[in-house]
Amino acid sequence: MAGPLWPRDRRGTTDEALIRWMYEEHGNALLTYATRLTGDRAAAEDVVQESLIRAWRHADALVDSKGSVRGWLLTVARNITIDRHRAKTARPAEVAESSATPPVERDHADRVVDSMALLGAMDRLTPEHRAVLTELYYRQRSVSEAANALGIPPGTVRSRSHYALRALRASFRDESPPGKRRRSAGVKGVAA
Repeated sequence: MAGPLWPRDRRGTTDEALIRWMYEEHGNALLTYATRLTGDRAAAEDVVQESLIRAWRHADALVDSKGSVRGWLLTVARNITIDRHRAKTARPAEVAESSATPPVERDHADRVVDSMALLGAMDRLTPEHRAVLTELYYRQRSVSEAANALGIPPGTVRSRSHYALRALRASFRDESPPGKRRRSAGVKGVAA
């Protein structure tokens, strides 16, 4: 005695008529239930629509031995709501960026551009000045450790670091007035 649960005189009707009949018969109860589950009328309407689409796709599952059509639709609506909730909670919450809520990781593009500019400026230094800055700032050595590593006196390390930093500042600021062709201390081929 297994047969469709919709009225027997409608068995030969089209799929569209079947969905219309299900909506007319169970739509209000399904919408009320989905609204209670979601707390949002628009989301509930989406759940009802998806439930009816699934009923249309699985019309053969609606047989007497499986229970009532309304029960099947309510179960489908509940499952859809649970799936949507799980999908929503699986993603981290989206938070607008503001000064009170900074992003977890800042955009690194500025650091990349700064690194490229610094490397370009370092390439314009003399090898002696570049070596001193590398020892002091990249390898984080003290003046005496840098002097020992480079085999020069500590006073020379201090002097070269002073002129190398001044040359870097000059290359970043481009302090030289037009027409003046004075060679900057510590920079190869750059007029200051």
